[in-house]
Amino acid sequence: MAKRTQGASPPEQSGGDPAARDLYDELTDDLLYDPAIGRATMMGYPCVRLAGRFVASYNDKAGSLVVKLPRERVIDLVETGTGDPFAPAGKVFREWVSIPALDPELWRSLLAEAVEFARKSLG
Repeated sequence: MAKRTQGASPPEQSGGDPAARDLYDELTDDLLYDPAIGRATMMGYPCVRLAGRFVASYNDKAGSLVVKLPRERVIDLVETGTGDPFAPAGKVFREWVSIPALDPELWRSLLAEAVEFARKSLG
């Protein structure tokens, strides 16, 4: 497991499933080997960014992984029942999907897809 970035405070656990938050922290810690990836917050949710681009977040109220992916991939994940639309405050974010199932392999795979999607948007 990688160390947390310097100056980052420990994540708060305000709700949801503690096992889901632990999994999110573990899997995103594994991304921190890349110096372009760091921790931040997005609308009050913990998140990770790649060179300033949002990659993923954790919805502590729902206990779900939230990832930024191409719109077509989000539609596919929602249509197959793997994910739910991410709609904080009722506004649907078309390139974001919430993954409620606590599935380490699925979360790892989707995080890798999200990192690749963020890399492609850089250049």
